[in-house]
Amino acid sequence: MFGLLRRRPHERTGFELYSAAVAAAREPWAFAVLGVPDSLAGRFDLISMHVALLIRRLRADPDPRGALLGQAVFDAMFADMDVNLREMGVGDMSIGKRVKGLWEAWHGRTLAYEAALDAGDSPALAAAISRNIFAGHAAADAAGPQALAAYAEALAAALAAQPLAGLLSGQLRFPPTPGDIVP
Repeated sequence: MFGLLRRRPHERTGFELYSAAVAAAREPWAFAVLGVPDSLAGRFDLISMHVALLIRRLRADPDPRGALLGQAVFDAMFADMDVNLREMGVGDMSIGKRVKGLWEAWHGRTLAYEAALDAGDSPALAAAISRNIFAGHAAADAAGPQALAAYAEALAAALAAQPLAGLLSGQLRFPPTPGDIVP
């Protein structure tokens, strides 16, 4: 019985890192400058990108605590999604189905972003961002997705340079607002 009351490894730090990723995803430049739709879907997609890159960094660490912390960030994201759906009035009976749909969307996007980053393929990353984040929106000209892809590449590099010890203590630094990266 008392085992049920224990926290999972890195739970608090996972929420701290997730919260930092959400704050970075809410920076107004992506909406105002790049034309990311300021909607539930647009915000979800930016949060998804930031969290996917953070988890990618944590999973890549040779220290097994990196993968555990990555799982804690993932758990924090989907616990937050559950809470947000409930706050928006989604009924208890459909929460599981909605969260599963969000997970599937996040997972597909993550695979596309990771494949492009791992291959060093900037055009493929911009295409994935265009398809997912700018899908069906007139503002999805080449400049927005390319600029966001450049930011994602800078973000991946910045995350890779951060030591696991800092991440384990909840310290996460995002690159500055990418005004100087926009092509």
